[in-house]
Amino acid sequence: MKICLVTAFPPSRQGLNEYGFHIARELSQYPGLSLNILSDDLPTPEPELPGYNVTRCWAFDSLRNPVRLLRAIGRMRPDVVWFNLGFASFGGSPLPAFVGLAIPALTRISGYYTHVTLHQLVETVDLTDAGVKSQTLYKVAGSIATHMLLTSSSISVLLPAYRKILRERYRRGSVYVRAHGILSGRPEYPDLSKRGNPVHRILAFGKWGTYKRLEQLIDAFHRVEKVMPNVCLTIAGGDHPKTPGYVESVAKRYRDNPKLEFTGYVPEEEIPALFQSTSLTVMPV
Repeated sequence: MKICLVTAFPPSRQGLNEYGFHIARELSQYPGLSLNILSDDLPTPEPELPGYNVTRCWAFDSLRNPVRLLRAIGRMRPDVVWFNLGFASFGGSPLPAFVGLAIPALTRISGYYTHVTLHQLVETVDLTDAGVKSQTLYKVAGSIATHMLLTSSSISVLLPAYRKILRERYRRGSVYVRAHGILSGRPEYPDLSKRGNPVHRILAFGKWGTYKRLEQLIDAFHRVEKVMPNVCLTIAGGDHPKTPGYVESVAKRYRDNPKLEFTGYVPEEEIPALFQSTSLTVMPV
């Protein structure tokens, strides 16, 4: 069987690139399966990860993505085209994002079996917190985009609540729940000797901006460090696509505090060591 996996993929740092890597890693272990990854362009040329067939044939915020991707799919003639998507996978601007979400439907119309792993629903986004100005237009466009995605041969969502929303609101499509894949991971066990040696690290990990703000967390940390001097706060991860420059602006504001560390994007291979040396992890919701 030949599969084309459409996803952001390392060394790209676009959203869902790590999830795309884990899908590819698991699929590559199946004998008799041929995997081609159709991924996003890199800003500067970098070596591809060894062991993967990667074609860079689409770009973030480009209106040409449907043409480029369909041409690449047509050349490869796969049995299955698997899309790893969020609503902002193809663009941070409304039009490129919307056009990109039409690609699974266009692929299905072209005669290919299409599967979508969908990471968000427009119905679950707090539009005020996300800074959306034209909320009515966003809801209408999001509903149309969801209808287009549901024309795929099948869709996987990550939470039972997401499947319930799709079944009750849209009443169409083959929708399944697939958990995040923790059972296929390779856990790194904690090294307790690194905790509190030399300081206790509080780790905040995520994509920051919109409603995932750092100011409240940093204010809380200031109170913690007053009663527990042997502590530091590490803020890992970069900006949300809609808030470029946010993390850098916060880092400049607090640059005189040596107990605050901003790592920026953390590559996949460095994540285990980061968590091993952490005493407490704070996750955005």
